[in-house]
Amino acid sequence: MALLLSETPLYLWHEAVKNAENRCAITLDDELEAYLISLLMRYSNKPEMAQQVFAKSYLEAMQQQEKIRNVSLQNVGDQCLLFAGLFPQQAEKRHVTITYFVDLGRAAYSTISRTANDLFWILSMQFVALMDVLQSIPEKPVLLPLEAYDQWEKLGSKRALQILKQYTKGFPTR
Repeated sequence: MALLLSETPLYLWHEAVKNAENRCAITLDDELEAYLISLLMRYSNKPEMAQQVFAKSYLEAMQQQEKIRNVSLQNVGDQCLLFAGLFPQQAEKRHVTITYFVDLGRAAYSTISRTANDLFWILSMQFVALMDVLQSIPEKPVLLPLEAYDQWEKLGSKRALQILKQYTKGFPTR
């Protein structure tokens, strides 16, 4: 990244993602890392996203023609990823669980996937790892013990397991 000589938004998001990867001990491949940075840049000035009802947007997208549907579903997947990763407490405020964001985001990405190796399929399969990286952007854990347990048990979040171990000084069982 020799071109990133100043503290541009791209550079700052890249550094935030790299530091988050280190904190949660996840190494994203270059394509996923670039997608995540691009996603953060695209949505950093879109507060209207907070008003989104994701299931409604998903269902509306499914009624569109393929090209519009794919763009709309990508937006649903992206927004679910951002909410699961950056605003996990919003799940409780919306009377849903974090699993709602994860399942809907995965479904949106996998619906627009064309093959088992394309970017959207990989985003679907790596959704929880990407969520873990986003949740690791703040230096201090934002998950309470029961939230961490829930994310570890239901989603297989490695980061949530790390946080749970910090709270309990032990190893949880299912």
